[in-house]
Amino acid sequence: MKICVHGAGAWGTAVAVNAAARHEVTLWARDTAQADAISKARENTRYLPGLALPASLAVRAGDIGQAHAGADLVIVATPMAALREQLVALRGCTAPVAWLCKGVEPARDATSFGLLAHEIWAQVAPDLIAGVLSGPSFAQEVAEGRPTALVAASPHAAVRDALVGAFHGPALRVYANEDIVGVEVGGAVKNVLAIATGLCDGLALGLNARAALITRGLAEMTRFGLALGARAETFMGLSGLGDLVLTSTGDLSRNRKVGLLLAQGRTLAQAVDSLGHVAEGVYCARTVVQRARGLGLEMPIAEGVVALLDGRVSPQDAVAALTGRDPVPESVQPGAAASPRQSS
Repeated sequence: MKICVHGAGAWGTAVAVNAAARHEVTLWARDTAQADAISKARENTRYLPGLALPASLAVRAGDIGQAHAGADLVIVATPMAALREQLVALRGCTAPVAWLCKGVEPARDATSFGLLAHEIWAQVAPDLIAGVLSGPSFAQEVAEGRPTALVAASPHAAVRDALVGAFHGPALRVYANEDIVGVEVGGAVKNVLAIATGLCDGLALGLNARAALITRGLAEMTRFGLALGARAETFMGLSGLGDLVLTSTGDLSRNRKVGLLLAQGRTLAQAVDSLGHVAEGVYCARTVVQRARGLGLEMPIAEGVVALLDGRVSPQDAVAALTGRDPVPESVQPGAAASPRQSS
């Protein structure tokens, strides 16, 4: 296959390195200086230092509208904030398109809710044959060839098949799924919950507390997804439970690190500045909570994260607000939307 990967951050570089072992791959950087630096060093020193790029991987710079010419598959590996612009530039592309970003786009005005990636696609480039590649994965480990499993989600079989054909191999398994809504909700909400879990661990609340937080967070994620039309079983899979566990407990998780740093008394600005990468949970937490309220849903863990990020509560008070909630039944009927006031 001829594959165009647009976005030379950690994830774009990782999937390009992975696919270059079997396919003709071009990694398109944001600007010429960045592309020249990566090509000359044969290493992405900013995002994946120490990883040698294969000789077969071409590195270029240019507009994505030109980059996809002749491609069999186009991968958009930018942050969520840039996805709209990328999809607009891809209008008219006939190759399958897939994005890697996880999160929710900020609301564009005071009367709207933030959109998930597939909703942006439907709004600005509905003629594209498109989908998402997601699941529990750190870019560093994918680039190093460590065993990983991902989900290719799209309503279009051509996209699912292209992603499986491009990336499925001995170290990277790719599972197809039609439920793009559920996969994207999992990829967005797990980042918010990982901040909460980092806070829990940073305050040394213990392993019992961590397990409870992850489990109740999964219930919160599932309620949100069901209200948007997702399938319940998706949240028991790789892009739901799998990605939530990885992002909440893995030491490579940027969102978990934000929670750890806030627990240590750092300000949000200090925590974000120390990362050097985007922590999507910081940017989408408010939007998730806003949208949940519009659906009549309570998401107390996500709401606690927003209060913490806004500086309205201390780390200790954020935990106290959760542990002091009234008791509620645990179960949520599988395959059906929860009662709007069902809470964690």
